[in-house]
Formats: sequence, structure tokens, C-alpha cells
Amino acid sequence: MCRAVTTTILCVALGVSVMAQAPSWPQWRGPARDGAAAFDAPRAWPASLTRAWEAQVGLGHSSPVIDSGKVVVHTREGAREVVRAFDLATGKRLWQDAYDAPYQVNPAAQLHGPGPKSTPAISGGRVFTLGISGVLSAFDLGTGKVLWRTPASRALPLYGTATSPIVDQGRVIAFVGGHDKGAFTAFDAATGAVRWRWTGDGPGYASPVVAELGAVRQLVTQSQNRLVGIAAADGALLWQVPLRTHFDQNSVTPLVVNSLVISSGLETPTIAYRVTRGGAGWQAQEVWRNDQVSMYMSSPAVAGQALIGLSHRNRGQFVALDPATGKMLWSTRGREGDNASIIRAGEWLLLSTTNSELIVARSLATRLEEVKRYAVADSPTWAHPAVAGRTIVVKDTERIIVWKVEG
Repeated sequence: MCRAVTTTILCVALGVSVMAQAPSWPQWRGPARDGAAAFDAPRAWPASLTRAWEAQVGLGHSSPVIDSGKVVVHTREGAREVVRAFDLATGKRLWQDAYDAPYQVNPAAQLHGPGPKSTPAISGGRVFTLGISGVLSAFDLGTGKVLWRTPASRALPLYGTATSPIVDQGRVIAFVGGHDKGAFTAFDAATGAVRWRWTGDGPGYASPVVAELGAVRQLVTQSQNRLVGIAAADGALLWQVPLRTHFDQNSVTPLVVNSLVISSGLETPTIAYRVTRGGAGWQAQEVWRNDQVSMYMSSPAVAGQALIGLSHRNRGQFVALDPATGKMLWSTRGREGDNASIIRAGEWLLLSTTNSELIVARSLATRLEEVKRYAVADSPTWAHPAVAGRTIVVKDTERIIVWKVEG
């Protein structure tokens, strides 16, 4: 109990600190965009998860995000895109905004639908969303007030906008534009004013990450035709390597592990590059490649001493590689799903597949040890789950479902 004024102040300060450190999942692939979750693991995994609440929210593969006790989701209903915030504990809807967003799905992507694919980013009390037609919006997280909004892009990627925005040092960075006409753009997070643009390539479907490489802060992403490093300060192109996949589907978020940039794509090898700056300028030198493993949409994560990914081969095959050498450590038999979200939750792997299952497993030296397999939805789960504490938020075709891990 706090008895003195000074102690009371200290208690309040500690309370604020604890609140500030509450687990969150504020952006694509979690706090560090690497699939790692702040997770409070149970002593023993229960026979089933506890369904806390669910809500109809509309179509889309945009992933839910969690921050400040709220869950935010971006979807489509008819010809409009809708952004909603719910109380994470109770499911009460706190606010909602909708705007016109007409969009015609490419016939080759009918199965993926017309809904948003980009995951929102929450930072500094603001929510940033990027719609499938390129509408970039900023909201106040507490009230849902629209702070600023950019119009739809005149040119779009072949299969709609899918790259998720990232917030870095007061700028929200999004790959806007379309096929052969892209602009990797930094907007002022408070006002929406453009700070810089890189127009060297069209957008891919992957999302950027921030990394310190060669002592320079940079954004690393797959564009339409390349893997690139862009200076965070001014948008200058630092380095690039070619990356072409079938049907122009560059869609794997790069992962930086021990200063190696690891990238893959549909029917292309998984490759690690070391990025350096010397007398000849910037170079991205290949360190290793694994021709046995190619990834389609699923982005890898590190668990212990292994890089865990889903190869699209054998109808979805979990694999583990040595991140230092690229050597295959193990692989599963296959038929795991068309896509999977890979989450490192302490010692555990949480593997969410398009088969509406959540697999709890460990990565051992020679195999994947499956511990539990939960059914978490009644329709396909393409969206990446949001994980914080013992809460797992799943988005299926039209609902979000909030699960609790008891035990």
C-alpha cells in the first residue's frame, strides 16, 4: 500500500509504466515486424482455447492489431472500407469509420476477394490504414477521428495494394502507386505531408522492415522487381538486387537476422545477403542460398537457432534452416495449407494456417514437435493473427474471434 505522498507518486508512476508495457501487437507481424510475440505461456496447454467474443466485421485479409487495450480491424463491406476499434476485454465497439473504396478484383485473384490486404499500424496514439485501392488514412486511436487521408491511387498493383505501412521516427511509410508506377513514400505522421519519395520501382506485396545496416538506418522491402534498401532519412536508394517471381508476386516480408537480410519468393531460392558500404559504395553480397526452399506469401521467423518458414512446395511444407548457413535442419511432410502465419511466442511456435487451425509446436534439432492443434475459425484464415499476453485475435473470412489461453 502507498502511504506517503512521494510513495503514492512512485506507485502512480509504476502503474503508468506497467500500462505502457502492456503486451501489444501494433503492426504487421508484431512489435518488431518479425513474428515475435510478448506471450504469457501456460504451464500446460489446455484441451481447447476459450472464446472470449467475436464480431462480424466484413471481408479482407488485413490483420487485426492490438494496442492500449483496443483491437483495430480494417475490412470491406460492399463498396466501402470500414475501420473499427473494439475494447479488447469486452468486445464493445468503440468507434467506426467508413469511406467509399470501389475496387474491381483481378480475375486471377478472385479467391482472395476485394477486401483490404494491408495491416494497420498503430503508433503515437494514431492508427494508419492502407486500403486495397491505395487510400491511406490516419485516425486518432482513442476517438476514431480522421486526422488526414490521401486519395486512391491512379495506378494499382495487379492484385491490389497489399504492402503494410510502417511508422518510423515520426514518418509513416507506405508503398503507394501501382504496377510499374510506384512511389515508396514517407508521410509526416501528424499531417500527412510528403517527406520523401522513391520512384524507382512499382510496389510488391511484401511489407517493409527497418534495419541498421552499414551503420545507416534503412527500410528493406521487396518491390515489384527487386529487393531494395532505402535510406530512412531521405528515401535515397542504397542498394538493390533483382527479384522476379512468377506472375509478379513478390510477397515475402524480408527478415534481418544477425545483420543478414533473408529473402525468398515464389519458385525462387531463399537467399541471405550481407549489406555493406565501402569504397565502391553499397553492396548486397550473397552469403548463402537454399534452392530447396521457396516461399510464396508466408514470411519466416526465427525460433532459437533456426529460421522457420513455410515452403510452398509439397502443398505447404514447414521448414527450418540454419540462418547462418542456409542448411536445411528439418522439414515436415507437407499439406499444411496454402499459407501460414509463423509466430515465435517464447519457447513456442504458433503456426496459423489457412485451414483455420492454430498449431502449437516446438522447433527441435531435427524435427517440428507438435503439441496442440486448435480449430480457431469456421472459414479460411489468411490474415495474420494478433497475439498479446494470453490473447489471440483471429480474422477469418468475415469475423474477428478473440481467444484466451487458460491454464
